Amino acid sequence: MTPTPDLILHNKVEDALREVYDPEISVNVLDLGLIYKIEVTGSHCLVEHTLTSMMCPFADQICKDIQDAVSGVDGVDTVDRKLVFDPPFGMDMVPADTKLMLGWD
Repeated sequence: MTPTPDLILHNKVEDALREVYDPEISVNVLDLGLIYKIEVTGSHCLVEHTLTSMMCPFADQICKDIQDAVSGVDGVDTVDRKLVFDPPFGMDMVPADTKLMLGWD
């Protein structure tokens, strides 16, 4: 089955988000479980994400880096980035592979 243009762009957005790191933990936002939703419709992308805490000292930088990374993907013309805290981030959000890599298991 041939991937749709939206799926191809979705995968490119995921790749771009793997280059955005949480400076406190040195893990990218996708592998850390901070990205809750990626929706691609044509050339528009919606990204819903959270932070490790509401008091994250790097909140502004992480939000800007996510916006810039997705905006920089070839084929994305508009980005709607939404910071959400529901559900709240917890260790259960971190994928098993990431926990294992960091020795958090």
